Amino acid sequence: MASGFTPERIAGLVEGAASVAGQVELAGILRSTVEFAKEITGARFAALGVVGEHGGLVDFITVGMDDEMVRSIGTPPKGVGMLGLITTTGKTIRTSDIATHPDSTTYPAGHPAMGSFLGVPIRVGEQIFGNLYLTDKPNGFTEEDEILIEFLAVTAGSAVSTLRLQDRLRRAALLEDRERIARDLHDSIIQDLFAVGLNLQAAAAQVITDPEGMRKKIDASIDHLDESIAALRRYIFDLRPPVWARPNLREALADLVGQLSAPYQATVSLEVSCSADLVPRHIADELVATVKEALSNALRHSRGDSIEVRVGCGATQAVMTVADNGVGFDPSGPGKGLGLSNMAKRVASVGGSFRVDTTSGKGTVVRATFPLAAD
Repeated sequence: MASGFTPERIAGLVEGAASVAGQVELAGILRSTVEFAKEITGARFAALGVVGEHGGLVDFITVGMDDEMVRSIGTPPKGVGMLGLITTTGKTIRTSDIATHPDSTTYPAGHPAMGSFLGVPIRVGEQIFGNLYLTDKPNGFTEEDEILIEFLAVTAGSAVSTLRLQDRLRRAALLEDRERIARDLHDSIIQDLFAVGLNLQAAAAQVITDPEGMRKKIDASIDHLDESIAALRRYIFDLRPPVWARPNLREALADLVGQLSAPYQATVSLEVSCSADLVPRHIADELVATVKEALSNALRHSRGDSIEVRVGCGATQAVMTVADNGVGFDPSGPGKGLGLSNMAKRVASVGGSFRVDTTSGKGTVVRATFPLAAD
């Protein structure tokens, strides 16, 4: 797209901003933001990094790199150097050559060479939620590019803030509904069961004097109990969170990583390459629980300063790894009690596989696969 505030470019900005603001899930907001940022500037590569509790990146979404390039780069960036400077200063950075910037860091092996750079923070309220990174625009990024991307960042921040507000309102409504159901349980089901108990007590008193009457009372109690159980099942079904109240896998893992890592100094990175609806609900529940236990163990016991959490999906299975650069342990020794058997059983219960690779002094990798079977 050509530089300058042409009518076509302004119209494109408005259309793209509307698309970002119209997303109903966090993953959609982030993906559409980075895709549109690349399109409107003509950058070769674009990315959006989500900032965690300690200022590092806990999620990193890229556009413009194929799968082979992503694999060759390996670990996503942690948000240091020039990338971290955007977070700490809260200011836009625009340069014609990344290598000449005083805060630039060395590329990892397999990383493509990049020239021009534009980085813009995304705020949600007063907090830095994340950063937009754009690189390799032919002839460099312009002042117009900077203004447009800053506007897009404001739009994305507002969309995330609105989504969070909607989520709080929905949770409040859900809590109110749960309180109503609890009252109904007390007023209806529990009272019904209490009446059944009284009826059975009366029947017990007739065991000698009126056996036939006792039998009728028991039959009536059984019928009443069946009705109460059916009603209870309906109430339990009502307690299940609706679809909009269930976070997708990426959101659930990002929340989990943020919560668990907050009290620790270790940097935790998260990479999720599964679409929101690809992993069945019961598999996602077990996967998140396994990540929780593996990450908790790494944070508490590894003594490492870097932990990587990765979840990827293929055609038939999801693969989860939690890797740390800590001290490692002997699986047959005292470290055996770190919840490994619980994780292995959890994974096996859904037909998956579980493995731990660890060497004393060289860190630990916990790896689990989960079948992508239908519910």
